Amino acid sequence: MADTAYLSPEAVVQQQLDAYNAHDLEGWLATYAPDACQYQHPATLLARGHAEIRQRAIARFAEPDLHARLLRRQVIGQVVIDHEMVRRNFAEGPGQIELLCLYTVEAGKISSASFIAGPEQLDQPGTD
Repeated sequence: MADTAYLSPEAVVQQQLDAYNAHDLEGWLATYAPDACQYQHPATLLARGHAEIRQRAIARFAEPDLHARLLRRQVIGQVVIDHEMVRRNFAEGPGQIELLCLYTVEAGKISSASFIAGPEQLDQPGTD
């Protein structure tokens, strides 16, 4: 993994997305600052710091179908906004969810991430 201190905010977020899709929890976590926060937009704290972020992500990274497909990315200074469609293995079955992810990158690490989630869309029987 490249030293994120020398990467642009867009490159840091891309590195995060690549590690997510590789189910590389430690590589993904390395793109976050040690004191980073994750929020449900606009301000509901989901996790603070590597330990809480890791704990929140362990089960998700174990999902066999986990994969985020980037639909669109916008970069404004240190803020990167990704619009994604994410394949998941929900408790009710496999499906997808639309996400808007707002990342703030400082000193080559994600310092905060805020998520807006659409409704879970379960696969219809007989589809993959």
